[in-house]
Amino acid sequence: YAHSAVVEEGELAEGAIVNAAVDHHRRALLRRNHTATHLLDAALKNVLGDHVNQAGSLVAPEHLRFDFTHFEPLSSEQLAQIERLVNDQIFAAKPVVTRVMAIDEAKAAGVGSVGAEEHPFSRELCGGTHAANTAEIGLFKIVSESSTGSNVRRIEAVTSEGAIAYLEERACMLDTAASEPKCRPDEVAGRI
Repeated sequence: YAHSAVVEEGELAEGAIVNAAVDHHRRALLRRNHTATHLLDAALKNVLGDHVNQAGSLVAPEHLRFDFTHFEPLSSEQLAQIERLVNDQIFAAKPVVTRVMAIDEAKAAGVGSVGAEEHPFSRELCGGTHAANTAEIGLFKIVSESSTGSNVRRIEAVTSEGAIAYLEERACMLDTAASEPKCRPDEVAGRI
């Protein structure tokens, strides 16, 4: 484990006793985005097929990035369906069940599920930190979909506070665009 620190007063020396504290707000954002990656993975398999496999990910407080195997760009309809599936799980306020067990037992059970144990939406072997309930995620919004190489696609998305900030920025952009032709935001597309 590695920790970085900022010395706010005094000096730090080898052997010094320090107090470490978890940034609870940052950790909550990470939990939400991490749990959302599991929901995204399950939604991708549901929409695109079982050939989809995770090929990498990044979970940050502000956003998430999910790389997966697939042979072509996703259509806007597929992206909307995936986003809707993830948000359906979030709005259903499903419990996120985690169990600690030996690795062999975990692999056999396919542990870590979202939803009822007998019919989970997502079940994965994972050692990450998770939301206790999908409702904690708040909202899931896909920001982009792109290629990272041969048969590997990438989805970038935001949740919770990041999703609200993204939508507020988009609404501001639309209001600005509407001010030029002096029309309402819902008339911008027609005016263009």
